[in-house]
Amino acid sequence: MRVLEGIKPERVMYYFEEITRIPRCSHKEKQISDYLVKVGRDLGLEVIQDKALNVIIKKPGFSGYENSPIVVLQGHMDMVCEKTESSSHDFLKDPIKIKVEGDYLIAKETTLGADNGIALAMILSVLESKDIPHPPIEALFTSDEESGMSGALALNPNHIDGKMLINLDSEEEGTALVSCAGGERNIVSIPIKWQDLPTNKEHFELSISGLQGGHSGMEINKGRGNSNKIMGRVLDYLVGKIDMDLWHIEGGSKSNAIPRFSKANIVVAKEDVDKLNLAVSNIEKELKTELSHTDKDVEINISPIVENDKRVFTKDTLSKVISALVLIPNGVQTMSGAIEGLVESSTNLGVVNTVDGNVTLESSIRSSLGTLKAHISNQIKLLCQCMNIESESLSAYPAWQYKENSYIREVLKETYREIYNKDLNISAIHAGLECGLFDEKFEDMDMISFGPNMYGVHAPGEKLSISSTSRTYDFLLKVLEKIR
Repeated sequence: MRVLEGIKPERVMYYFEEITRIPRCSHKEKQISDYLVKVGRDLGLEVIQDKALNVIIKKPGFSGYENSPIVVLQGHMDMVCEKTESSSHDFLKDPIKIKVEGDYLIAKETTLGADNGIALAMILSVLESKDIPHPPIEALFTSDEESGMSGALALNPNHIDGKMLINLDSEEEGTALVSCAGGERNIVSIPIKWQDLPTNKEHFELSISGLQGGHSGMEINKGRGNSNKIMGRVLDYLVGKIDMDLWHIEGGSKSNAIPRFSKANIVVAKEDVDKLNLAVSNIEKELKTELSHTDKDVEINISPIVENDKRVFTKDTLSKVISALVLIPNGVQTMSGAIEGLVESSTNLGVVNTVDGNVTLESSIRSSLGTLKAHISNQIKLLCQCMNIESESLSAYPAWQYKENSYIREVLKETYREIYNKDLNISAIHAGLECGLFDEKFEDMDMISFGPNMYGVHAPGEKLSISSTSRTYDFLLKVLEKIR
């Protein structure tokens, strides 16, 4: 029995449910890539699968559209795999548990993967259709969008003939995107120096939880708590109250998701346990007041643990870890002067790990201006130089610059006005879209991005509007019908 059986648009929902059953975390896309290949071949269409697992499926135009301009329909096949702390879900083998609640599809304990599975479902529905008027289609399904856009980066431009591209990776119905931020990952590495654990010490796990999290681009302007930054603040507060040592710290799982949970393993003297509990209680009250409008359920927990490790970080290493957590830029850095309400540049300290003799801090830097992106990266570099630690920039991708003249933009505007008797909102986004790379890779590619309403992407509880999906799919079909 299918959960989405009978829900319209039926073939879109059929394919979306199929996709949710296939493991497809970033860097784990082989199964979904092979599934797309199979669908394309079963439909008798030309299929290309490259070494990066990108898939291209080419379909001739509908009768009367054979000589129309080729349109590239594009979405990415990977998803951000996040789950609640209590969830036993295994993203490597378990299907996403979809629930229908009113107008929404939702996955309560995990991410839903509507970002960007719903794009794949809409495109597959067009590819299988026999009665939808459309120009020649090149369906482009890219891999690894969420953790570096390596699929788009590896794509051979000679495999694509179209000069018009519709990206279906947007999350707000009624808005079409014509520009996006560029970005990069920054990794700070702090070498761990160890010292022997003093006697008469008690071990505790300190944890930060109860935060909303969210997309580090789309929701960075909402002021939500970042568990890694909070952990730095809490540790700094504690070392000012008691003699405390640290031997492990971790938080977050994706650089492009605002982290919801962090934990640190600490040790204190037995006689300081009461002081520790009091200090944790006091800092928790402060944070609850500050985050009452964004993360009212924030919690700081301190739990005794049994541990046989006889080493802790030296005081110098502890100081560097705390300083980096507190001082690395995070959140909105600048707002656009050209577009009201648009974040111009930001950072997100998304992942902290203790691994291979280092504490690593991974940030996602975004900006619509390359110079600002470079400036933020340099801020982190200078901070690291002051502490004699290393920083490295990886997975840079360019911004997508607005173009004055766009045929596809005018088609969307005209179609939207005909359907709804109002203007389509033309906007930019403070998040990375593969259109930035396509802008560099393909000469004179005319691009636009739109999609249905989604909420809470990159976090458990992500949901997709059913009615919005239906309207967005109908809008896509009307647009394709106009391109002759």
